[in-house]
Order: sequence, then structure tokens, then C-alpha cells
Amino acid sequence: MVADMVADHAPRRFAVVLEYGEQVDARIVAWGLELDDGAYMATVDGKNQYAMASPESALKYVSARPNTTPHLVWVDGEAEE
Repeated sequence: MVADMVADHAPRRFAVVLEYGEQVDARIVAWGLELDDGAYMATVDGKNQYAMASPESALKYVSARPNTTPHLVWVDGEAEE
């Protein structure tokens, strides 16, 4: 019963991926969790952590450089936002 409760309330996981050029290269720059009342994200280097209203807000915190595109990618095959 407890395991079912945990599974039902588990946060959704996402990655923030920075794509370079026209699908030339990409790298994960942050990992995050969607919670019931917001989201949390930490950069892969551990230097920055963010509490946000929604996972989509994560893209605002990624420094997009010329010729790069940030993407929010859901883990476990969930649809990209």
C-alpha cells in the first residue's frame, strides 16, 4: 500500500537539453522534477539550483547562445513540452 502511494505521488523527471546548430550536437545541462505545486531543477555541474512555478520555466534559466536551442525533455518517454 505504501509503495502504491509513493508511485502515485512520484514527481515527473525532466532534463534540459541544449541543442547546437541544426541537430549537430546536444548536451544535458540540467535535471529537474515536476512537483505538485511547482518544479525544481539543478544544473549538471551542481553550481545552480532553481525552484520554479512550472517545468517550462526551466528554459528561462538556460543561457541560450547564438545557434543553440534549449529543450525540455521528459524522462521515461513522456512527451516533450
